[in-house]
Amino acid sequence: MSKSKHAQAQMIAALKQVEAGRKVEDIARECAVSKHTIYAWKAKYGGMDVTDAQQARQLRDENTRLRKLVADLSLDKEALQSVIGKNGWSSYNEQRPHSSLNYRTQAEFARQASYGRGLRPL
Repeated sequence: MSKSKHAQAQMIAALKQVEAGRKVEDIARECAVSKHTIYAWKAKYGGMDVTDAQQARQLRDENTRLRKLVADLSLDKEALQSVIGKNGWSSYNEQRPHSSLNYRTQAEFARQASYGRGLRPL
């Protein structure tokens, strides 16, 4: 996203003037933007105060940071799962009976559970 020539405070101040009753064309001329830009600002910042806009931007930045973190962690998880699969640990755990599964393998337990829910056998 390209950086704007106008600060959020300037955009909100222009919108306050529009709300006060000035013509959009006059404000657009003063800000050196088109009237369509003023309407785009209105769609984005309409009804906001400067502090509200700053909080919204902080939340967007934090959301972006968290999304990147989740993406990195999911890549790490996938890489670790592929390493475990190559070492043979996953097949060992899938094939051995376990006490939490009433000493059945995972496949047997899943088959039994699907019968209990009225699902077709695997």
